[in-house]
Amino acid sequence: MATRRPAQRFSEEPAYVLHRYDWSESSLILEVFTRHHGRIALVAKGAKRPSSSFRPILLPMQPLHIAFGGDGEIRTLKSAEWQGGHVMPKGDALLSGYYLNELLLALLARDDPHPGLFDVYARVVEVIAAGQDALLQAALRTYEILLLREVGLLPQLDMQTLTLAALQADAQYVLVPEGGLRAAHADDRASLSGAQWTAVQTALQDSAPFTATLRACADHMVGLKPQLRQLLHYHCGVKTLRTRQMMFDIQAL
Repeated sequence: MATRRPAQRFSEEPAYVLHRYDWSESSLILEVFTRHHGRIALVAKGAKRPSSSFRPILLPMQPLHIAFGGDGEIRTLKSAEWQGGHVMPKGDALLSGYYLNELLLALLARDDPHPGLFDVYARVVEVIAAGQDALLQAALRTYEILLLREVGLLPQLDMQTLTLAALQADAQYVLVPEGGLRAAHADDRASLSGAQWTAVQTALQDSAPFTATLRACADHMVGLKPQLRQLLHYHCGVKTLRTRQMMFDIQAL
């Protein structure tokens, strides 16, 4: 008779809660982004009880260290400790945080580690929590680019995707979901020059890609935002992300 292997247990794992939903009258199922294990699903038993130590800390955008175990698709949360640093964002900042989470839930497979992306996520959460509005849009575009690259959905940005032709510094190019980077047409609403796209590609290869890409994106928000949005919608399989629709609904009120 085969000997049953004991279930694995992990501790002191850096993590953020991406989403939570009811599992029973007293417990929650969590979608959690961890540094060394990627996106995982956990059951937090008793987390809804008023006396639970989980109740005040299992919130989005809060840096945690967690312990968990089990060998099933949904493992069990054993402990969670808040690492401090900031309080919950509010208003537009909160929606920006939900946007980060929605993209991870849509594009990351479970149990696929992305430690570099985890660090990028943590940096953007810090920008959101600190109320650094001047940096926020550039930080969001940087996050989008690095996420797309991490999951293999971002083409090389210093050449035309279909022809592999080098970019001309002064010519305009557009990033499209079906064809990657191509020469801009007269009816394209947004584009960047070859020099600008090449600068972004160079930044991605930097030893500190978040900081370098943030700088490369800072002056090109108007051109980058609609192109990245179109690419993300295409790969997420939606016309409008839920957080964006929520923002429209709030503005309508």
